Order: sequence, then C-alpha cells, then structure tokens
Amino acid sequence: MPLACFLEVVSLGVVYLFDIYRKVPKDLTQPTYTGAIISVCCCLFILFLFLSELTGFIATEIVNELYVDDPDKDSGGKIEVNLNISLPSLHCELVGLDIQDEMGRHEVGHIDNSMKIPLNNGDGCRFEGHFSINKVPGNFHVSTHSATAQPQNPDMTHIIHKLSFGDKLQVQNIHGAFNALEGADKLSSNPLASHDYILKIVPTVYEDMSGKQRYSYQYTVANKEYVAYSHTGRIIPAIWFRYDLSPITVKYTERRQPLYRFITSRSNSCPLLGFLWYEKLSSFSVPR
Repeated sequence: MPLACFLEVVSLGVVYLFDIYRKVPKDLTQPTYTGAIISVCCCLFILFLFLSELTGFIATEIVNELYVDDPDKDSGGKIEVNLNISLPSLHCELVGLDIQDEMGRHEVGHIDNSMKIPLNNGDGCRFEGHFSINKVPGNFHVSTHSATAQPQNPDMTHIIHKLSFGDKLQVQNIHGAFNALEGADKLSSNPLASHDYILKIVPTVYEDMSGKQRYSYQYTVANKEYVAYSHTGRIIPAIWFRYDLSPITVKYTERRQPLYRFITSRSNSCPLLGFLWYEKLSSFSVPR
C-alpha cells in the first residue's frame, strides 16, 4: 500500500472516532408505539414553532422614536383643528368661537367651516368647527363675545365630544392621546364658571410600509374652572383652550422584520429540535 493511501486511511479512522451520532443499521432496530407518539408530538411542535415564527415575520410592527424638529414643514405653519362641543343651556345665536395667538391674530366670532345645531328645543346648542391655528402659543375659546347682545348669566356647562389636531390616525397598534378631551363632561359645574383647558400639543408622524407619512398631533391636558371678577364686576365666562407646542416630535414607523432575522431565528431553534428528534428516535428504536 502506498504511503499516501495509508495516511489517508489512518486520518479517516481518526476522524470517525469523533462521530457522536453513530448510525445504527436499520436491520438492527424496530419501531415502537412510544417512539411513534414522540415522533408525532415532535412534528406538531416543530410545525407550531415554524408557524408562530412565520406569523411574526409576516406581521408588521410599529417602532417609535423621539426627535426635535418640525415634521410638517409644508403645512405653512398651520395646524388643523376639529372641535365638537355641546352647550345644552346656551342658545345657538349666543355661541361663538374666538381665536387668539402670539402672532397678533385676534378673531372674534369665527364662522368659516363651522356649524351650530340647536339642542333641547332651541335652548341649547352643539357647535362643530374645523379651523386652523398658527404654530405659536395661543388660545381659542367658545364664548358669547361675538353675540349682538350679551346675556346676563350665560350658562357655560358643556360636554366635549371631540377635540383633535391634524390628520386622523386610525392605526391598530397606536394608542395615543389624539382626542384626550373626548367625553369631558362639565354639566354639573357652576353655570357661571369659566373653564380653562391647558393643552400641550405634541407633533406626531406616522410612516407606513410604503414610506408615506401622515401628520397628526397628540396632546396632554390640565383643566380648571373658576368664576372670574374684575373691578367692574363678574367677567363673562367662556370655555378656553390655551395651547402651546412641544419641541419633541413622536414618530411611529411601520415595518416588517428583515429576512435575516427570520432566518437566524430559525437557525436558533431548528438545530435543537433536530437534535431532540434524533435523540428521541434513537431512544425509542429497540435493537432486534
């Protein structure tokens, strides 16, 4: 035998010594009932893990981040506002919307894109308005300031049905404070009291799988009610929404797991399952 062939045989023999998964010839084994049950259970378990991971790979996830910037630079420095509020004890001809801000805007009795719906046989009013505000601190308030004749004792008890800013976001996995004042009920308050809602508006961006972005705003709120007086007597009450903008933007990004994560997650579980499969089959195969 040539020396090269001898060395090759010796090296293969040494390598075979490290084989810990030695194969038993089929004619020396026979299947068992217990082994069949374990095999079926292993198959079902592997299928369950695979389908679970596949579902997780197909499903999208929402990732959020914070940064300092104005996300919607194409808005012209404006924010769209949607307000829906009911005043069950104030006539519609007395209800008006006033808007003020630090850029010098002072609008009394804003009527564009607004609607007043009589309630309680005309004794109350539901105000619905869609308007824009500047991206500077300011306020808008529901009051009787624009009425031709001021009532003696205007009743400002109310229910807020909706107050939202920007586009409406309806995403299943996002639960933000986009309409934090929904359902605010002040019907049991002092009828002559003013109401202050202090809002901190937080810009919010949602980016879907296609890269399309939608801009909305969440907000936090604190409120107080009070009867205000001046040297001339009691001040006419109003419902104030005083707002300021947060410099922090919240961004939600919709994305799917990358393929490499799906592959690596498979590689973490499948070798272990393969090892268990082999061990179970070996354990429950009885030599003849």
